[in-house]
Amino acid sequence: MSLPLNPVESVEGAVIWLLAGFSVLTWSLALVKGIQFGRQKSQDRRFQKQFWGATSLESAGEQSAGQPGAGARVAQAGFAAIQVPDGNQHDLAQSINHQDRLERALRQQIQRERRSLESGLAVLASIGSTSPFIGLFGTVWGIMEALKGISAAGSASLETVAGPIGSALIATGVGIAVAVPAVLVYNYFLRRLKLTAADLDDFAHDFYSLAQKSAFRVIVHPAAARKPGVGKNVKEAS
Repeated sequence: MSLPLNPVESVEGAVIWLLAGFSVLTWSLALVKGIQFGRQKSQDRRFQKQFWGATSLESAGEQSAGQPGAGARVAQAGFAAIQVPDGNQHDLAQSINHQDRLERALRQQIQRERRSLESGLAVLASIGSTSPFIGLFGTVWGIMEALKGISAAGSASLETVAGPIGSALIATGVGIAVAVPAVLVYNYFLRRLKLTAADLDDFAHDFYSLAQKSAFRVIVHPAAARKPGVGKNVKEAS
C-alpha cells in the first residue's frame, strides 16, 4: 500500500493535499482565535477593575475613553449615547430620547463585538462538516480506479486487491483526522463566544441601571470630549 502524494497523478492525492491544507488552516485559526480571546479577556478584566473603581459615572466615562477591549467599547458606546455637552449648547441629536439611544447603542455594540469574535468560526464549522465527505469522495474515486486496474490485470488475488483499495481508504482516514480537531476547536471557541456575549450583556444591564440613576444623561466636560475615541463615538451614536 502506497500513499498517493502526487495531486496531479490521482484524484485521491489531490484530496489528501486539500485536506492537509484544511488541517493547516484549522490550527492557524485556533492559534489566532486563542490569541484574540485571551487578549480580550485580559483587556476586559483590566477595564472592569478601572470602571467599577471609579467614584462616579462621569469619572468612569473619562477613564473608559480610548481603552481597548470589548467591554470598554460597549461602555464608550453607552456614554456616547447619553452624554450631554457641558454648557447650554443643544442640538438636534440631544432632543432624541436618551433612554432609547442608550438601549440601541448598547445592543448594536454588543452585536458588533459578537461579529468580530465570530469571524473564522464559520470556516472551522465548514471544515469539520465537509472534511469526512471530501475524504470519502477521494476513497470512492480511488476504489473505482483500483477496480479498473484489477479488471485490466485480470487478477483478483488478495495482493492485487488489498494494495489499491488500502491506498484509496487513506483519504477517508485523513478526512476524519482533519474533521475531529476542527469540530473540537469550533465547539471550544463557540462556548467562549457565548460566555463573552453573556458577560457583555450583564455589563450592559449594569451600565443601563447606572445610567438610569442619572436620568440617562452624563455631563461631558471639554477636556474629556477631546480624548481619543469620545468624539468619534458621539458622531456614530447621533
